[in-house]
Amino acid sequence: MDRTKRYTDYNSYLRARFGERVQKIAVDAGLTCPNRDGHLSDKGCIYCNAKGSGTGAFARGMGIRAQIEAGKIPMMKKYKAKKFLAYFQSFTNTYTSLENMRRMYDAAFSCEGVVGMAVGTRPDCIDRQKLDLIESYARKYLVWLEYGLQSVHDTTLAFINRGHGLKEFQRAVAMTRGRGIQICAHVILGLPGETREMMLDTARYLAESGIQGVKIHLLYVIRDTPLDQLFLAGKYRPMEQSDYVETVCDFLEHLPEHMVIQRITGDPHGSELRAPAWAGRYRETFNRIQQALLTRNSFQGKKYRRKNQCG
Repeated sequence: MDRTKRYTDYNSYLRARFGERVQKIAVDAGLTCPNRDGHLSDKGCIYCNAKGSGTGAFARGMGIRAQIEAGKIPMMKKYKAKKFLAYFQSFTNTYTSLENMRRMYDAAFSCEGVVGMAVGTRPDCIDRQKLDLIESYARKYLVWLEYGLQSVHDTTLAFINRGHGLKEFQRAVAMTRGRGIQICAHVILGLPGETREMMLDTARYLAESGIQGVKIHLLYVIRDTPLDQLFLAGKYRPMEQSDYVETVCDFLEHLPEHMVIQRITGDPHGSELRAPAWAGRYRETFNRIQQALLTRNSFQGKKYRRKNQCG
């Protein structure tokens, strides 16, 4: 890790691997979630709206190839990028048949310049057959499997209506290891009822979990969600920006320095955001985290290494 950057960021990781800039293109495969279609629940997680972080492109008639080709244009203009990762982002991208998964992934890799993919999913929506399929792509391409964990505390997961606990995450990671698939965990800071120490419990657990990457998100309130109802009733208060910045720095200190930090804050759609207002100022929050790391002399792995040294 380059100490001047204070943590192992995703862009640097991709550049080191491919020798040039690589850009992610979000793909909407038109799938749903067992926590929303009635299999587990019809309400979804309390912070998630009906779009499931999706673009709605599939519903508008855009297939996967069309989405990727359209997404490449601005990336080529802005970043001069020639290589891309297809990011299956919305809802649960292994919650479908093996045949459809193969069609999805084949469509992505049929596009010129696509050198890898990231598949967002839930840890309770994976099995060995699906992993065998994903592993077949990992033999030729960079493949990240992104599991939504959010917290290691089962009480928190129950409150936010995740529909799974920590044991499902542990099972999924154990099945995924040793297949050449890179594993990323999604975590959310500021979940209802969690103290900073509880959030750092998640960091300490992930540090020893054998995964390769982490995405850190802020819990912000999206309109027309159960969390929105809690917020409007005065039963949930989002984190202040300064508190979030300090918590991110603490979180990074507990992670081993080789772990790839794919994201350090969220970037909500302005039209959907209820609160906090500062969540809509992505660049400001990003810059404040960088400055805080420098001011505190914090860096990824600072406390993780000390723990190892102390036995």
